[in-house]
Amino acid sequence: RFRLNVRWKFITQRAVSVAWCASDGQGGGGSAQFPWDKVRLPRHVVPLHYHLLIHPNLTTLTFTGTVDIDVAVAQPTKAVVLHGKRLRVTGAAIEAGAGNPCAARDVRLLWHPPREQLALLSAEPLCAGHNYTLRIQYSANLSDSFHGFYKSTYRTQEGELRVLASTHFEPTSARMAFPCFDEPAFKARFSIKIRREPNHLALSNMPLVKSVNIASWLVEDHFDTSVKMSTYLVAFIVSDFKSISKITNHGVKISIYTVPEKINQAHYALDAAVKLLDFYEDYFSIPYPLPKQDLAAIPDFQSGAMENWGLTTYRESALLYDPEKSSASSRLWITMTIAHELAHQWFGNLVTMEWWNDLWLNEGFAKFMELLSVNVTHPELRVEDYFLRRCFDAMEVDALNSSHPVSTPVEDPAQILEMFDEVSYEKGSCILNMLRDFLTADVFKSGLVQYLQKYSYQNTKNEDLWDSLTNICPTVGTEKSELQGDGFCRRNQQSSSNAHWTKETLDVKAMMDTWTLQKGFPLVTVTVRGKNVHLQQEHYKKGVDSLSPTENGYLWHIPLTYITSKSHTVQRFLMRTKTDVIILPEEVEWVKFNVDMNGYYIVHYEDDGWDRLINLLRENHTVISSNDRASLINNIFQLVRIKKLSISKAFDLTLYMKRETQIMPILQGMNELVPIYKLMERRDMDDTEKQLKDYIVNLFKDLIDKQLWSDEGSVSERMLRQSLLMFACVRRYQPCVDKAEEYFSKWQKSNGTLRLPADVKTAVYIVGAQTSEGWDFLLSKYQHHSFSVDKDKIASALSLTRNKDKLQWLMEEGLRGDIIKTQDFPYIIVSVARNPSGYHLAWTFLRENWEKLIEKFELGSSSIAGIVTGVTNQYSTRPQLAQVKEFFSSLEEKSAQLRCIQQAIETIEDNIEWMDRYFEEIKTWLQKNQP
Repeated sequence: RFRLNVRWKFITQRAVSVAWCASDGQGGGGSAQFPWDKVRLPRHVVPLHYHLLIHPNLTTLTFTGTVDIDVAVAQPTKAVVLHGKRLRVTGAAIEAGAGNPCAARDVRLLWHPPREQLALLSAEPLCAGHNYTLRIQYSANLSDSFHGFYKSTYRTQEGELRVLASTHFEPTSARMAFPCFDEPAFKARFSIKIRREPNHLALSNMPLVKSVNIASWLVEDHFDTSVKMSTYLVAFIVSDFKSISKITNHGVKISIYTVPEKINQAHYALDAAVKLLDFYEDYFSIPYPLPKQDLAAIPDFQSGAMENWGLTTYRESALLYDPEKSSASSRLWITMTIAHELAHQWFGNLVTMEWWNDLWLNEGFAKFMELLSVNVTHPELRVEDYFLRRCFDAMEVDALNSSHPVSTPVEDPAQILEMFDEVSYEKGSCILNMLRDFLTADVFKSGLVQYLQKYSYQNTKNEDLWDSLTNICPTVGTEKSELQGDGFCRRNQQSSSNAHWTKETLDVKAMMDTWTLQKGFPLVTVTVRGKNVHLQQEHYKKGVDSLSPTENGYLWHIPLTYITSKSHTVQRFLMRTKTDVIILPEEVEWVKFNVDMNGYYIVHYEDDGWDRLINLLRENHTVISSNDRASLINNIFQLVRIKKLSISKAFDLTLYMKRETQIMPILQGMNELVPIYKLMERRDMDDTEKQLKDYIVNLFKDLIDKQLWSDEGSVSERMLRQSLLMFACVRRYQPCVDKAEEYFSKWQKSNGTLRLPADVKTAVYIVGAQTSEGWDFLLSKYQHHSFSVDKDKIASALSLTRNKDKLQWLMEEGLRGDIIKTQDFPYIIVSVARNPSGYHLAWTFLRENWEKLIEKFELGSSSIAGIVTGVTNQYSTRPQLAQVKEFFSSLEEKSAQLRCIQQAIETIEDNIEWMDRYFEEIKTWLQKNQP
C-alpha cells in the first residue's frame, strides 16, 4: 500500500488519483451541491481499516492528523460521504488499489456542517466490488469541552499547571478527532500512531508495539492493530500519567493510570478490576479478546466513565480510593463503575447495537451486570440493596408523559445524547432483572452467552436478544419444561395459581416487546374476595391527563410474583390480559405482590388490602423482606400521586418506620417524605413545614441517636450512618449539630490534620460551612491536594451555606473551572438550587448562562438534563411554572424541544396539583399525630 511520509507529498501514479483540497472544515468547499441529504450515512461505501497518525501539541493546544481509510465500494458512486466536525482538511485523495481499473479523478471536497458530514467527490465513478483508500490530512484545535479530543489539566502539589489530552467519543464525537464513518454499525480495524514529546506517555486501545525517535524532541508510538470495532470506542491519551499493573488469572494485563501524585490511590481499583474481568470471562464463557485493559483516571471528565475497548476512562472520583479517607459509599460507587465499564467489553464492544435507538442493549445490560458481577466478586458491598433504588428512580421519569420507550427512534446527535437517560440505563437494567427472575438465572445466562457468541464483532437489534433467550427452556421450581418443535417452551405446571401457564407458549419477544416498545409501566390493582384474587392492569401515569380514556392500547405481559400470610414460597403468574383471577388454596390475612420488587410495576391493594399491610408493618415488619418494605413505602406514595389513595393513608404507613433499621426502607422513607417538606419550604409555609420536619426527624431520631461517629460496621451500616447524620445535621437536629460542631472545631484547630471518620465527614463539613470563617477554611482545604478524595463532600457543604454571595461565587467559579472543575458544575448548581437560600440564584444563573452551558456540556447531554430538572423540580407555584415555560419557549427550537424541559414542566405542574390537593390534609394529619 502507498504510505504517507511525514511531509505528506502527493505522488501521482497510474493507480492513484489525487486532488489537493483545502477547506476550513466549517465552510462549504465550493458551491456544488452536497451529494447526500440524510443524517445517516449511505451504506454503499464501508470502512475496513483506519490507519491513523495523530500529533497533539500540548503547548499550542492543537493537533494534526493524517488518516488512511481502506474502504469497500458496493455500488458505483462518485461520492464518498463520511463524518467530520471542526476539522480543517488540508489535503484529501482517493487511491485505487493495484489492479483496480477505476481510478478516481479530480477529487474535490465538500462539507455539510449542519449534519457534520464531508464528501470526497470524484469526477469518475468508483467501481463496485473494489477497494479504495481515502487519504485525508487535517488539523484542529483540542476541544475545550469534554468530548472529542480534548484538553484536560491538573495542578501538581507545587501548584504547577500541567496539560494532557484525552478522548471521549461516545456517541458522535470521534468525528471531532479524525474524519470517519461515525456510526456504530461501521465496524473496522484501527492501526494508530501517536506523536508526542519524549517526556510524555501515549496510550491507546491496543498495546504499544514500538516507539520511533523522529527528532530529539519527538517520538512516534506505534500501537497494535485493533479488533473490529465501532468508532465511538477508539481512544487515545497523551499525558504524564504513572501506572500500576497486575495480570488476571486469564493472563490479561490490567493497569491503572493516574496523575503521578495520585498513583497511591489506585490499588483498590486495580484489585477490583482484576476480580471483575476474571468474573466476566468465566460468566460469558468468551475470552476477553485484547492483551490488556487499562483504566485511566482523567482529571476533567463529564460522565462517570467510558468503556473504550482496552482503555476505559473514568473521572477521578470513580476510580481513585484512599483506604484512610474514602467513605463506604465511594468504595461501592467505584466498584460498580468498574463493573459497568468492564461488562461493556462484551455488551457494547464485542456485540454492539445497530443504532442508538437500541442504546439500552449496551447501557441497560452494563447497569444490570453491575448487580450480577459485584454480588459475586464483592458480596460484602450488598449491591442488591441499591439496585432497587434505580427502578424507583426510573419510574419517577417513566411515569411522565414526556417519557419514551426503552427502544425509541433517534436521528441527530442531540436526540442520540438524550438517550443516555434513566430509561435506557435504569429501566433497561430493571426489566432485565425482572426477565432473569422470570426465566431463572441459568436459562437467562445460557441465552446471554448464546447471544454474545452468535453476534461477536457484529451489530444487533432488540429482537436478536429475544431470539437468543426464546429457544432455551426454563425450569421453574421442580416443574419440567420441554422444547417444542416450533422452538418455543411449554410449561407443564400443576399448581392452581399457575393454571394459566399450562400448554401456553413462552414467547420472550412478545413479552419483552411490551416492556421495550411502549413507554411507562403498569399499575396492577389487586382485589381479594375470599380465595379469589382479582387482578387488573392499567398504564400508571402521573399528571393532569393521567386518567385519559385514550390509553386502552397499553397492555403488558407482567411476570407477577406474590407471597401470602400463609405461604412465603414465591408464587408466579404471567398476566397477559387486562384482567385476570388467581385462585388461592385457602383464604389469607394479606397478600404481597412483586416480591422483593423484582418486577418493574407497582401494585394497588383495593378495599382493606392496604390496611392489612399497614397493620402487618406495625405489628411485625420483619415478616417481609426489607426490599418488600421499601417497595410498599414507594408504591403507596405513587398511588397518592394518581389519587388512588389519600395522603393520610400513606402517612399512616410511615408510622411503623420508628422501628425500622434497614437501609433500603429508611432511604425510601426519606426519599418520599423529604421532597414533600422541600415543596413546603419553597412556599414558605413555616408552621406546617416545621411540623413535617419535626415528624420526619422524630421518625428516625432513635436510629440517629444510636449512630456511632466512626467508620465501624458493614458497608450498608456505614452508608446508612452517612445518610442519617447528613440528614440530621442539615435539618438542624441539635444533638447532631452539637457533635458535628465539636468535631469541626477540633479539625479546624489542627489545620485539617486531625483524621475525621470518613462516613461522618459530610455532616461535619456541612455544619462547619454554616459560619463564614468555617466556609472559608473549607474552601482552602478544597484546593489542597491532600483533600482530593474529599472534594465532593466539601463542595456539598459549601453549597449549603445561607450566604447568597458565597453561593453565587460558587456557581461562577464552577463554570469558570479554575478552582472548582467545570465537570463538577452540574452538581454545584443543583446543590445550590436545593438550598432554600439559593434556589432563586440557581434559576437566574441557569437563564443567564444557558448558551455557555450548552457549549460546555452539549445539547441533549445528561449533564444539561440534570441541571434543568435539578434546578426546577421543587417548584410548585403557578408564577414559577410561568417563568420556566417563558424562558424555555424563548430559546431556539432545538433547545426548546429538549425532553428534559418537558419533564421539568410536567414535574412542576404535578407539584402544583399535589400541593393544592394534599397540603391541608397533611396539616391535619400532622396535628393529630404530633409526637
